[in-house]
Amino acid sequence: MVKTLFLVLLTTSLINNVVLSQFLGICPFLGVSKNVKTAAGMGGAVIFVVTIAGAVTNLLYTFVIKKLNIEFLNTIVFILVIAALVQLIEMFLKKFVPKLHKALGVYLPLITTNCAVLGVALTNVQENNNFITSVVTAFGTSVGFAVAIIIMAGIREKTENNDFPKAFKGTPAVLLTACLMAIAFYGFNVLG
Repeated sequence: MVKTLFLVLLTTSLINNVVLSQFLGICPFLGVSKNVKTAAGMGGAVIFVVTIAGAVTNLLYTFVIKKLNIEFLNTIVFILVIAALVQLIEMFLKKFVPKLHKALGVYLPLITTNCAVLGVALTNVQENNNFITSVVTAFGTSVGFAVAIIIMAGIREKTENNDFPKAFKGTPAVLLTACLMAIAFYGFNVLG
């Protein structure tokens, strides 16, 4: 069981990285990755939201949705749960870490519509994961997101003042970097 959970964690964080191989969560990945500190804060918030959302949505699906035979409401229920969790995090950050709250700006509420968060909940349902596997899948996926966004922010900070050809400055350089990161993460497939 522990070996299986470790493989789930490894697979979801590196091999099937939510951003670099599944292309979910691209908006915050590109938008918040200008600064390592902000990216780490966003990564932490995503880890918290996705992990708790994975647990809560699994319990809701198993004990309410499935029992009432209302599987067609999965997406709506999951979005509501995710929105509530994001509101809790936003209130917490605003009160206890105002600098991070200000730095994340509009991207924090965007976690509500981050398709990576909803994608994990729906994937857990589709794969019929039990509670523990759902939580490990959610945690691994969110750690993969955090790793990717922090690496991207580090690269962007280091290359910010580099002399790029005019055609590659700004967004093209960021997209090329993301491309190269995706290729690098593809190398983790040998682990699977």
